[in-house]
Amino acid sequence: MTTLTKQPGKASGRSGGNHGRKLQPAKRSMTSRLGDLKIALFFIFPAVIGFVAFFLVPTIRGIYLSFTEYSILGEPTWIGIKNYTAIFADELFWNAMGVTLQYVGLNIGFQTVIALGLALLMHRVAKSTFVRGALLLPFLVANVIVALLWFWMLDYQLGIVNEVMSWVGLPRVAFFGSEQWAIPTIAFVNVWRHMGYTALLIFAGLQSIPNHLYEVANLDGASPTRTFWSVTMPLLRPVLVLVLVVTVIGSFQVFDTVAVTTNGGPVNASRVIQMYIYQKAFGESDFGYASALSVILFVILALVAFVQMKFLKGNESDLD
Repeated sequence: MTTLTKQPGKASGRSGGNHGRKLQPAKRSMTSRLGDLKIALFFIFPAVIGFVAFFLVPTIRGIYLSFTEYSILGEPTWIGIKNYTAIFADELFWNAMGVTLQYVGLNIGFQTVIALGLALLMHRVAKSTFVRGALLLPFLVANVIVALLWFWMLDYQLGIVNEVMSWVGLPRVAFFGSEQWAIPTIAFVNVWRHMGYTALLIFAGLQSIPNHLYEVANLDGASPTRTFWSVTMPLLRPVLVLVLVVTVIGSFQVFDTVAVTTNGGPVNASRVIQMYIYQKAFGESDFGYASALSVILFVILALVAFVQMKFLKGNESDLD
């Protein structure tokens, strides 16, 4: 009887001990996760402070100021939606939006096509890391420096471009001083600066396409053109959508090139929406109206990005 009563106790003791040992790895795992979370929060915290201080708070304050009449010398006065109703009747606003759309169309069209061509050349022909790095050099130069450089080179009287055109018998062109040429010239300057960076983004997308798909297309007798449209472009769609979203948002926010070269002229021919916002805020000290313009631009960019991602299916890939 004594033996029978001790055996269950021993079995029970062993069972309890086993359960205790099984719980220990779970406790260690939970402790490890909490430790990793603390470390992650420690590194994320500075970025969160920057996001809140330089993005979230200014955005909320800007939305508030858009419903006020505010000069930097006084206190904001609540006026409701009067700024927004005034914007839709503002001819200068619509002119600025038209100029901006013209610039966006030129910049996106030429930049995407040229960058795609450069990316294909890097993928098929230029294997040198030096060549790939050289393409990125213009992007590493500050935009203001690039604008000044081209402003001097394209000067009507002393610019080297007009000098060369005069030597070969072509008429001089007022690239930044002409209503016809101002926006195309600004678009050209920014395409020259950003095409290398855009090409590297597309090149990274090309690197992700498996080589065996090109081998299969070659065995099937597909021409290079057919392979490009049937293999490369469909599999490159997510990267191209990303490039389009980034470049469109950046194009709508063009400011420094315009400020350095034309300052919105001649006769508002290059006054893009960012320049108009700047002039309203710091030129006329109408920060409430400028804030309303900024909110409208923010909404436009959010809608454009959403439409691009939604209808171009940027989050899907044919590799899946």
